[in-house]
Amino acid sequence: MQETLPLDVIIELTDCSIWQQDHLVLTDVNLSVGKGEFLYLVGKVGSGKSSLIKTLNAQIPLKSGTALVAGYNLDRIKRREIPYLRRKIGIVFQDFQLLTDRSVNDNLEFVLRSTGWKNKSEIDTRIGEVLEKVGLNLKGYKMPHQLSGGEQQRVVIGRALLNDPDIILADEPTGNLDPETSEGIIRLLTDISRTGRAVIVATHNYTLLKKFNARTIKCEDGKLIPAREDEEIELI
Repeated sequence: MQETLPLDVIIELTDCSIWQQDHLVLTDVNLSVGKGEFLYLVGKVGSGKSSLIKTLNAQIPLKSGTALVAGYNLDRIKRREIPYLRRKIGIVFQDFQLLTDRSVNDNLEFVLRSTGWKNKSEIDTRIGEVLEKVGLNLKGYKMPHQLSGGEQQRVVIGRALLNDPDIILADEPTGNLDPETSEGIIRLLTDISRTGRAVIVATHNYTLLKKFNARTIKCEDGKLIPAREDEEIELI
């Protein structure tokens, strides 16, 4: 069942516990994210960053607390509603997860058809729109292995934008990229947030945090806490 959030809020977590299988990783999680907001999620390996992202995407069930995400209440969401929630969320992976046996265009067409698009002309138009947004409008015919790591990640971001989501969740999107390419990816994600989408980036890259300043939340000692602007964050 969809519920209403304040007009400028797209994610609201209240007193949530975040689990990874049978392991409790975060407790008393309270988080509000506005439309058009860019947010960093940081913390050491195993601190709960990925588990939190998977909970927002309903990949991990919410066992306690209340979480409203893009109008869906995660503690009461029905299995049949999860695909509709996920159409409101674009996911950007560290390891790209592109289909290596087909072109960029065919990768994107596969996603659109699997989410209900049927009209070939509309599919082609939408693919062209997202590739232009990520600066790859001339690369649709290429196979993934013919692209650089940065270009592959731009395809992944384009894939995340296909269904015009309200939220982008990026889990270590620069983890396999060199520093210059990483900056381009973060710049692209900040530009996307300015179009009204909430963007949450889980990262270990402290250099990017300093260069592209934004609200930063830490997973630390089983809690989710705001980071101070002048704080030296330990991410390893």
